[in-house]
Amino acid sequence: MITLYHHPFSRAAGVLWTLEEVGEPYELSYVDLMKGEQKSAALLALNPMGKIPILVDGDAVVTEVAAIALYMADRYATGRLAPRTDDPRRAAYLRWSLFAPSVIEPGAMAKLSGWEYKASQAGWGDHDAMLATIDSAVGHGDYVLGDMFSIADVIFGGTLRFMARFKMLTPSPAVAAYLERISARPACQRADARNAAIVKERGLPQR
Repeated sequence: MITLYHHPFSRAAGVLWTLEEVGEPYELSYVDLMKGEQKSAALLALNPMGKIPILVDGDAVVTEVAAIALYMADRYATGRLAPRTDDPRRAAYLRWSLFAPSVIEPGAMAKLSGWEYKASQAGWGDHDAMLATIDSAVGHGDYVLGDMFSIADVIFGGTLRFMARFKMLTPSPAVAAYLERISARPACQRADARNAAIVKERGLPQR
């Protein structure tokens, strides 16, 4: 059984979308962040960072949202949610999957927090260039691979969904249309519903 260590107010919430798209049986192990359970000896043994998400699949332990998504797609959905290694689309698949944590997240945080830095020295570069690049990613079809939905859309699109929800990024018309398309996917809606149900069951504040 695949186990995801999860809290609906953590990045683990987004991993549910990956799990629902892949379609393999899984279970959730609730981690009470308010009680600091992510720093328990048992979880530190799995992730010394003391953070979730953590996914355990047999003997495999995977952390980091993008790594979990790429692992799950390659292991359980190659050809369906991940282009095969000899498919030319594999390049764009990896590009946009890693663009999200490497550029969008730090780039948006830098803008929001007013960090002073030289764009030429920062891995995420210039904010306006980042926004233009995001637009270019969604401007050639329904998904970042054109007509093929992939786990890259879960990683890339999931990051944009989070940023837009919490006003960390203002979507352009093209990005807004893309977010509407991916949010309509049944797996995405199931993941959103399950996260919302856990919030209600645990008596957590609405966000």
